[in-house]
Order: sequence, then structure tokens, then C-alpha cells
Amino acid sequence: MKIVLINPPNCGRSIPEEEFGITSLKMIFRGEPLALEVLAGNLPGHEVQIVDLKAEPDGLYALLAEEVCPDVVGFTSVTCEANTVIKLCEKIKGAYARPPIIVVGGHHASSDPGYFHRPVIDYVIVGLGKLTFRLLVDALVEGGGPPDIPGVLRVRPGGPLTPSLRKYSFEDLVDDQPPRYDLVRGHRDKYVMSGVGGRAGFVATAFGCTHCCSFCSIPSMTGGRYLGHSVEAIIRDIGMLADIPLIRFVDANTFGDPATAKLLAEKILQLGIEKKIVADVRADTVVANPELMRLWHEAGLAAVVIGFEEIDDVRLARMNKRSSLDKNIAALHILAEIGIRVIGDFIISPDYDHADFERLARFIDRSPIALPIPSILTPIPGTPLYKQLAAELEITDLDYYTFSNAVLPTRLAKKEFYALYSDLMKHLHQHLTKS
Repeated sequence: MKIVLINPPNCGRSIPEEEFGITSLKMIFRGEPLALEVLAGNLPGHEVQIVDLKAEPDGLYALLAEEVCPDVVGFTSVTCEANTVIKLCEKIKGAYARPPIIVVGGHHASSDPGYFHRPVIDYVIVGLGKLTFRLLVDALVEGGGPPDIPGVLRVRPGGPLTPSLRKYSFEDLVDDQPPRYDLVRGHRDKYVMSGVGGRAGFVATAFGCTHCCSFCSIPSMTGGRYLGHSVEAIIRDIGMLADIPLIRFVDANTFGDPATAKLLAEKILQLGIEKKIVADVRADTVVANPELMRLWHEAGLAAVVIGFEEIDDVRLARMNKRSSLDKNIAALHILAEIGIRVIGDFIISPDYDHADFERLARFIDRSPIALPIPSILTPIPGTPLYKQLAAELEITDLDYYTFSNAVLPTRLAKKEFYALYSDLMKHLHQHLTKS
């Protein structure tokens, strides 16, 4: 089969820009489409193409100009891309006399599959798709009626989109099939991590999370389980990115299984692999495992991404973060002593006032955080936070769910809130240039 996998373009909208002329807050994503590379890796025997519309905005026109119609077109998407994906599906369905089968997966499909119950979409894949997408393709090749595959939802016009019971396991990782990094080779120079180290390659070490923070959609990808790749598979994937100096481990918590993380670091050292590495870690994991962090620094860990989220224990508890301000501070001191840079994620609550913005700026100024990244609290459909706050939402257009728009009521007037947020970002940029 001819299978085309499409990464949607940067398409989120910005209220600060549209309403108040503040252009400094629009989010641009430049990472490679690892989710699609992973899917493609488990499709041997098929003609597979990745169209990355973030790196190649005109890629859809080139696809539609090809003489041979794809048999299957697959999309991934996060929430702010969902509407754009639906529009792209409409274009593709209308471009061919015999249109391809269209499949949508990714974070938003996993959190809110009903949103894609549209006539232009044939199947929705919920959760990890590497195995289930392959099973769907196999069923389509064999023909017959709609396949009954857990995690694959058939869109039937006029009928319900009924989620099937789905349990995830190590088998879903298809550990022995590597990603198809070669399918985006032409865009390698565009995949960069600004402020960290230039060209970057993505490697999946694990999927899912067991912590279930109220704002996060990651647990929905694996039913709340944490599933880790084998050390051998991770080393294999790093080796496939031999000419890339920076490796970004892409998962919720690279060190969610400290024993496996230790084995991986030791293997990297044993093999003499010399890469700068960036990984996600929880503050409480750092505090509980400082020696593991030292080992990883020796293995090349240059920076970590930590979701500090808040500097207030009451707000952290509301998010079900299962951490504390004291642990966050302790983690920062441990990492600073080791020499690992910190990229710190923070969440700006819509109820922030002037004092809250000032308090956060002071905290970051006094902290050894190399790159602070504040975003605005956004209830993503399907998350516990969304269920809690859905009735309060002022904006339901998913185009604005970019984490740089206030979709909930703000305590301050909107213009004032965005001005303070913009001022904070400018202040943090100055912090970055000094660090």
C-alpha cells in the first residue's frame, strides 16, 4: 500500500496578537515528527512517505499533484492542530475521484476521540499507534468488513464513535522496529532546539506516565501506564542519528524507571557515545536519585526539562502534581552542583494578579534556571482539568489551545494580563542572555 503520514503545520492562533498587537507570545514548534517516524518504522513492505508541513509548508500541494493517489493517509495532532487537520482531511478527500482512507491519531485523538467523528475521517486511533496502526493497515490489505481492533475506532456517519476497551503493554512499543528517520532526512537542518544546542534528533525512551497531573494528556496515551523501551533499542536509535550532535529524549520522564535509566547511562559510557543529551525529569526524581543524575551527566546529559509548574504548594496540590516547592528548589540545587542546565516549565494561572507575576519573575531570577518557559493554564479536552473547568471556559475554539492564550476567565483585564505575560517573557529573555 501507498501510505502517507502527515504532520500538520504550525497553526495555532494567538489572542494577544490578534486583539492587542502583542506578537512575542506565538508558539512555534520545530521538532521532528517522531510520532510519525515511529509509525512508519512498523510498516515494512509498504511504500511510506512522511509529509512534514511544519518543515515544508507547501508539502500538501506537492502531494496532491502526484499522479498516484495514496491508499491511506494518516495524521497526528495535538489539540491546537485539530481543526486544521479536519480541514486538511477535507482537501484530501475532495482531491481524488477515489479518495484514500483517512486515519487520525495523536494526543488530541487519544484525549477526545469524539472530536474527529467527521464524515471526512474514516478511523480514529486512540493511544499508542505503532502496533494498532499496523494492525489496521493489515486488515485493510486483507479487505472485508471494518476491522475490530482495540484502540481503532471506525467513524460511521450517523452512528456513535464508541471507544473500545484498550490495555497497553510493552508489545505496543514494537521495540524491535526502529523509527524511519530517513523519511525526513531532507529537513534535518530545520529540526533545532534553540537556546540548547542547535540541530537535534528525537529518540523515544518511554511512553506514558503514572503521575496523572490534572492538566496533562500524556497518561491517556497509555491508559496511565509507564512503558519503557529496552536499553538496546534506545542505543540503536541513538546510533541511527550518528551525525546529530544533540539527542532529545522524548517522553514524560526519562528516569521514571531509575534502574533502567542507570543501565542506559552505563551503556552509553561503555560504548563511548559522545552526544549532548536533553531529557525530561521530575524534581522529586532528582531529589531521590542525585547519584543517578551525576552518572547521567558523565554520560552526556547537558540539560533537563522539569515541569515546576508553580511556586505555590496550594496550586501544585490543585494540579495533582505530587511535588512541592521545597522539592523543586532542592532539585535545582542538586542539578546546579552537578553542572546540568535546567529548562523550567511554569504554568501561569488565569487568576494571576500583578503580585503573582512579580513573584514568579523574582523566583526565576534567583534560581539557577537556564531557560524558563512559562505557559498559560489550558484545560485540554479529556484531561481531569478539563472535566473540572469545562463549564467556566470562555473560549472553546481549539485553535487557541496553544498554551499562550487564556481560554478561562482572567482575574485581570485581558489586555493587562497579556501585557504582564509579555513583559514576563521579555524579562526572562534577558535572564536567558545573562545565564
